[in-house]
Amino acid sequence: MVESPPVKRRSLFQLVADVPTLVRELVMGEIELLKTEVINKLKIAGVGVGLILGAVIVLFFFIGVLLTAAVLGLAVVMPPWLAALVVAFVLLIAVAILAWIGYRELKKAMPPLPELTIKNLKRDINAVKGVGKRQNP
Repeated sequence: MVESPPVKRRSLFQLVADVPTLVRELVMGEIELLKTEVINKLKIAGVGVGLILGAVIVLFFFIGVLLTAAVLGLAVVMPPWLAALVVAFVLLIAVAILAWIGYRELKKAMPPLPELTIKNLKRDINAVKGVGKRQNP
């Protein structure tokens, strides 16, 4: 039978003295795990974004083919040049409507400042300084 060496018992003060080192090692280990996990997820996301970009490029070709089909279909009932102008005019109206809606949405977001965060930070700074009352969120 092999005997294991006796376990040396450590004092409470020695154990307490080791706490900062153990906490630092734990935090460093968690940070390394976080880095590894985020890098792996970003690699997977990069592949997904690349595939979606490829799909968007194919979609642009698809839209071109559909527009060509619309022009050719209208060319049956009107001259081809007029059919192309009608399709272009419909597209121009769609672009104008989308641009107008987008402009209205952008106008709502101006100025692009994190107003709630700034307000909360000012409130927290005042609370630390002892100025004013601390409000419940």
